[in-house]
Amino acid sequence: MPIATADLKALARDMRVDVIRMIEAAGSGHPGGSLSVIDLLAVLYWKFLKHDPKNPDWPDRDRLILSKGHACPALYTVMAYRGYFPKERLMTLRKLGSPLQGHPDRLRLPGIEFSSGSLGQGLSVGLGMTISAKMDKAPWKTYVVLGDGELQEGQCWEALMAAPKFKLDNLVAIVDHNNGQIDGPVDWVMGIEPLEDKLRSFNWDVRSVDGHDLAAIEDAFARTQECADKPHAIVAKTIKGKGVSFMENDIAWHGSAPKKDDADKAVEDIRHG
Repeated sequence: MPIATADLKALARDMRVDVIRMIEAAGSGHPGGSLSVIDLLAVLYWKFLKHDPKNPDWPDRDRLILSKGHACPALYTVMAYRGYFPKERLMTLRKLGSPLQGHPDRLRLPGIEFSSGSLGQGLSVGLGMTISAKMDKAPWKTYVVLGDGELQEGQCWEALMAAPKFKLDNLVAIVDHNNGQIDGPVDWVMGIEPLEDKLRSFNWDVRSVDGHDLAAIEDAFARTQECADKPHAIVAKTIKGKGVSFMENDIAWHGSAPKKDDADKAVEDIRHG
């Protein structure tokens, strides 16, 4: 069913609340990068990704790889809202026996394409999937969501070099560019700028977008269909901890779970923001 952008924005707000509550319940997790990426995942899962929650192994589905696997609370929440499993299960994040592990596990949760978490690997895996689709003349695409910090990994750049060689126009890389990683600002740890220029020099089709403007995100994904024979990169400028005033751009919330008082304040921020 089509969904209006305003309705999707309201859903994204509700999902941010669930991200906070599930990390609070777990007592561990990564709120900063989950809150920065959720708008991108929402647009993908409601507007572009070909998928079927009732048939997660549908052969013609598009593949989504969350390479920045520590942001899985966002992915789990989006999947729950799309009907892959009951929303009540979100509160089992990181609990013993739960399929909602601290990083995505494809053997435990249907709908997960790759067990990510070790940063820098997702784009290479997506590259292999995309080459397979090309060889089989299959209609599906591969979307890979990367953190900007993980672009410091050399393996990413090998994949970025290979994708244009094979003219993988069915591959879309999305960079959640929130300029924060566990050790500090990305620019301080190991700068990756000028990122868009570097990607273009590798012969990628590149677009920059406000990663919290749902209409702009939708337009960026739509435009990836206009360029053939090149892989596509969307550099989404985002805010770590988006929606929670005291978490925004604060590296301390990269991997720290809020206690009840902070979680309550965060929920109020999200609901009235």
